[in-house]
Amino acid sequence: MITLHYLNNSRAQRILWLLEELGLAYEVKTYDRDPITIMAPASLQAVHPLGKSPVITDDANNITLAESGAIIEYLIDTYGADRLKPSKANATEYWQYVYWMHYAEGSLMPPLLMSLVFTKMKEAKMPFFIKPVAKMLANKVMGAFVSPNIKRHMGYIEEHLSKHEWISGELFTAADIQMSFPLEASVSRGTAAQYPNIVAYVKRLQARPAYQQALKAGPEYAYA
Repeated sequence: MITLHYLNNSRAQRILWLLEELGLAYEVKTYDRDPITIMAPASLQAVHPLGKSPVITDDANNITLAESGAIIEYLIDTYGADRLKPSKANATEYWQYVYWMHYAEGSLMPPLLMSLVFTKMKEAKMPFFIKPVAKMLANKVMGAFVSPNIKRHMGYIEEHLSKHEWISGELFTAADIQMSFPLEASVSRGTAAQYPNIVAYVKRLQARPAYQQALKAGPEYAYA
Protein backbone atom coordinates (compact mmCIF):
# COMPACT_ATOMS: atom_id res chain seq x y z
CA MET A 1 0.00 0.00 0.00
CA ILE A 2 1.15 3.50 -0.82
CA THR A 3 0.76 5.99 2.01
CA LEU A 4 0.89 9.71 1.31
CA HIS A 5 1.96 11.76 4.32
CA TYR A 6 0.01 14.94 3.68
CA LEU A 7 0.69 18.33 5.27
CA ASN A 8 -2.24 20.68 4.86
CA ASN A 9 -1.94 23.29 2.07
CA SER A 10 1.32 21.90 0.77
CA ARG A 11 2.90 20.36 -2.29
CA ALA A 12 1.40 17.06 -1.15
CA GLN A 13 -1.81 17.94 -3.01
CA ARG A 14 -0.14 17.39 -6.36
CA ILE A 15 1.00 13.91 -5.29
CA LEU A 16 -2.56 13.09 -4.26
CA TRP A 17 -3.68 14.30 -7.68
CA LEU A 18 -1.08 12.10 -9.42
CA LEU A 19 -2.23 9.05 -7.46
CA GLU A 20 -5.75 9.71 -8.74
CA GLU A 21 -4.53 10.22 -12.33
CA LEU A 22 -2.78 6.85 -12.17
CA GLY A 23 -5.73 5.13 -10.49
CA LEU A 24 -3.55 3.72 -7.71
CA ALA A 25 -4.71 2.43 -4.34
CA TYR A 26 -3.43 4.60 -1.51
CA GLU A 27 -4.15 5.99 1.91
CA VAL A 28 -3.61 9.51 3.21
CA LYS A 29 -2.17 10.34 6.62
CA THR A 30 -2.71 14.01 7.40
CA TYR A 31 -0.62 16.46 9.43
CA ASP A 32 -1.48 20.01 10.43
CA ARG A 33 0.86 22.99 10.39
CA ASP A 34 1.71 24.81 13.60
CA PRO A 35 -0.78 27.72 13.68
CA ILE A 36 1.93 30.19 14.74
CA THR A 37 5.05 29.12 12.84
CA ILE A 38 3.16 27.54 9.88
CA MET A 39 5.81 24.80 10.00
CA ALA A 40 5.19 21.06 9.77
CA PRO A 41 4.76 19.20 13.07
CA ALA A 42 7.64 17.25 14.58
CA SER A 43 5.68 14.03 14.04
CA LEU A 44 6.62 14.12 10.35
CA GLN A 45 10.25 13.54 11.36
CA ALA A 46 9.23 10.04 12.37
CA VAL A 47 8.52 9.39 8.69
CA HIS A 48 11.44 11.33 7.16
CA PRO A 49 14.34 12.92 9.08
CA LEU A 50 13.73 16.36 7.54
CA GLY A 51 10.08 16.35 8.59
CA LYS A 52 8.98 17.41 5.10
CA SER A 53 5.85 16.87 3.07
CA PRO A 54 5.07 15.33 0.72
CA VAL A 55 6.51 12.00 1.72
CA ILE A 56 5.31 8.62 0.51
CA THR A 57 5.90 5.19 1.89
CA ASP A 58 5.38 2.25 -0.46
CA ASP A 59 5.12 -1.09 1.34
CA ALA A 60 5.40 -3.02 -1.92
CA ASN A 61 8.98 -1.83 -2.41
CA ASN A 62 9.85 -0.98 1.20
CA ILE A 63 10.63 2.62 0.25
CA THR A 64 10.20 6.02 1.86
CA LEU A 65 10.63 8.95 -0.47
CA ALA A 66 10.46 12.73 -0.10
CA GLU A 67 10.66 15.61 -2.64
CA SER A 68 7.78 16.12 -5.07
CA GLY A 69 9.84 15.62 -8.21
CA ALA A 70 11.42 12.41 -6.96
CA ILE A 71 8.04 11.06 -5.83
CA ILE A 72 6.47 11.87 -9.19
CA GLU A 73 9.31 10.17 -11.08
CA TYR A 74 9.07 7.12 -8.80
CA LEU A 75 5.31 6.73 -9.23
CA ILE A 76 5.47 7.29 -12.99
CA ASP A 77 8.37 4.89 -13.52
CA THR A 78 7.02 2.22 -11.15
CA TYR A 79 3.29 2.33 -11.83
CA GLY A 80 2.76 4.66 -14.79
CA ALA A 81 2.88 2.11 -17.60
CA ASP A 82 4.08 4.77 -20.05
CA ARG A 83 1.39 7.26 -18.93
CA LEU A 84 1.90 10.97 -18.18
CA LYS A 85 5.46 11.06 -19.51
CA PRO A 86 6.50 11.66 -23.13
CA SER A 87 8.44 8.97 -24.93
CA LYS A 88 12.11 9.66 -25.56
CA ALA A 89 11.27 9.02 -29.20
CA ASN A 90 9.63 12.45 -29.13
CA ALA A 91 12.78 14.26 -28.10
CA THR A 92 11.29 17.77 -28.10
CA GLU A 93 8.42 17.01 -25.74
CA TYR A 94 10.51 14.62 -23.62
CA TRP A 95 13.19 17.19 -22.84
CA GLN A 96 10.59 19.90 -22.34
CA TYR A 97 9.01 17.54 -19.79
CA VAL A 98 12.35 17.07 -18.01
CA TYR A 99 13.01 20.81 -18.07
CA TRP A 100 9.67 21.84 -16.55
CA MET A 101 9.85 19.08 -13.94
CA HIS A 102 13.06 20.67 -12.64
CA TYR A 103 12.09 24.28 -13.34
CA ALA A 104 9.07 24.22 -11.00
CA GLU A 105 11.14 23.82 -7.84
CA GLY A 106 14.59 24.81 -9.05
CA SER A 107 13.76 28.19 -10.61
CA LEU A 108 10.14 29.21 -10.00
CA MET A 109 9.58 28.38 -6.34
CA PRO A 110 12.60 30.21 -4.79
CA PRO A 111 11.46 33.78 -5.62
CA LEU A 112 7.85 32.91 -4.75
CA LEU A 113 8.99 31.57 -1.38
CA MET A 114 11.17 34.62 -0.79
CA SER A 115 8.19 36.85 -1.49
CA LEU A 116 6.17 34.98 1.10
CA VAL A 117 8.98 35.19 3.67
CA PHE A 118 9.50 38.94 3.25
CA THR A 119 5.77 39.58 3.33
CA LYS A 120 5.54 37.65 6.62
CA MET A 121 8.57 39.57 7.86
CA LYS A 122 6.78 42.91 7.36
CA GLU A 123 3.71 41.59 9.18
CA ALA A 124 5.57 39.90 12.05
CA LYS A 125 5.30 41.13 15.62
CA MET A 126 8.54 42.76 16.80
CA PRO A 127 9.71 45.69 18.96
CA PHE A 128 8.41 49.00 17.58
CA PHE A 129 11.93 50.39 17.08
CA ILE A 130 12.95 47.42 14.92
CA LYS A 131 9.83 47.22 12.76
CA PRO A 132 10.63 50.25 10.50
CA VAL A 133 14.10 48.87 9.78
CA ALA A 134 12.77 45.38 9.07
CA LYS A 135 10.07 46.79 6.80
CA MET A 136 12.60 48.95 4.95
CA LEU A 137 14.93 45.99 4.37
CA ALA A 138 12.07 43.76 3.23
CA ASN A 139 10.82 46.40 0.79
CA LYS A 140 14.32 46.95 -0.57
CA VAL A 141 14.93 43.25 -1.23
CA MET A 142 11.44 42.82 -2.72
CA GLY A 143 11.82 45.84 -5.01
CA ALA A 144 15.38 45.20 -6.15
CA PHE A 145 15.40 41.42 -6.48
CA VAL A 146 12.31 39.37 -5.64
CA SER A 147 9.54 41.21 -7.52
CA PRO A 148 11.56 41.67 -10.75
CA ASN A 149 12.44 37.97 -10.72
CA ILE A 150 8.82 36.92 -10.21
CA LYS A 151 7.73 39.23 -13.03
CA ARG A 152 10.37 37.73 -15.33
CA HIS A 153 9.24 34.17 -14.53
CA MET A 154 5.54 34.96 -14.90
CA GLY A 155 6.18 36.62 -18.25
CA TYR A 156 8.24 33.67 -19.42
CA ILE A 157 5.55 31.13 -18.50
CA GLU A 158 2.78 33.35 -19.92
CA GLU A 159 4.55 33.52 -23.27
CA HIS A 160 5.19 29.77 -23.30
CA LEU A 161 1.54 28.98 -22.55
CA SER A 162 0.44 31.27 -25.36
CA LYS A 163 1.83 28.61 -27.72
CA HIS A 164 1.08 25.37 -25.85
CA GLU A 165 -2.01 23.91 -24.21
CA TRP A 166 0.09 21.99 -21.67
CA ILE A 167 3.45 22.81 -20.20
CA SER A 168 5.62 20.36 -22.16
CA GLY A 169 3.65 20.45 -25.39
CA GLU A 170 0.24 19.30 -26.59
CA LEU A 171 -0.20 16.39 -24.14
CA PHE A 172 -0.95 16.56 -20.43
CA THR A 173 1.95 15.08 -18.43
CA ALA A 174 3.22 14.81 -14.89
CA ALA A 175 5.19 18.01 -15.53
CA ASP A 176 1.83 19.82 -15.47
CA ILE A 177 1.18 18.30 -12.04
CA GLN A 178 4.61 19.43 -10.86
CA MET A 179 3.97 22.97 -12.11
CA SER A 180 0.52 23.18 -10.54
CA PHE A 181 1.49 24.16 -6.99
CA PRO A 182 3.53 27.31 -7.69
CA LEU A 183 1.08 28.51 -10.34
CA GLU A 184 -2.00 27.80 -8.23
CA ALA A 185 -0.38 29.71 -5.37
CA SER A 186 0.45 32.58 -7.72
CA VAL A 187 -3.11 32.78 -9.01
CA SER A 188 -4.58 32.49 -5.51
CA ARG A 189 -2.39 35.30 -4.15
CA GLY A 190 -2.99 37.57 -7.14
CA THR A 191 0.60 37.35 -8.40
CA ALA A 192 -0.57 35.98 -11.75
CA ALA A 193 -3.74 38.03 -12.09
CA GLN A 194 -2.43 39.98 -15.10
CA TYR A 195 -1.35 36.84 -16.96
CA PRO A 196 -4.44 35.39 -18.71
CA ASN A 197 -2.69 32.36 -20.19
CA ILE A 198 -1.47 31.27 -16.75
CA VAL A 199 -4.92 31.78 -15.23
CA ALA A 200 -6.55 29.78 -18.05
CA TYR A 201 -3.94 27.04 -17.70
CA VAL A 202 -4.58 26.69 -13.97
CA LYS A 203 -8.31 26.43 -14.70
CA ARG A 204 -7.60 23.63 -17.20
CA LEU A 205 -5.57 21.77 -14.59
CA GLN A 206 -8.27 22.15 -11.96
CA ALA A 207 -10.99 20.97 -14.36
CA ARG A 208 -9.46 17.51 -14.75
CA PRO A 209 -11.62 14.79 -13.16
CA ALA A 210 -8.67 13.31 -11.24
CA TYR A 211 -7.87 16.75 -9.81
CA GLN A 212 -11.45 17.12 -8.58
CA GLN A 213 -11.38 13.62 -7.11
CA ALA A 214 -8.14 14.44 -5.28
CA LEU A 215 -9.84 17.46 -3.68
CA LYS A 216 -12.55 15.15 -2.34
CA ALA A 217 -10.03 12.56 -1.13
CA GLY A 218 -7.77 14.94 0.83
CA PRO A 219 -8.04 17.74 3.36
CA GLU A 220 -9.18 21.22 2.38
CA TYR A 221 -6.75 22.78 -0.08
CA ALA A 222 -6.57 26.57 -0.02
CA TYR A 223 -5.30 27.07 -3.58
CA ALA A 224 -8.04 25.13 -5.38
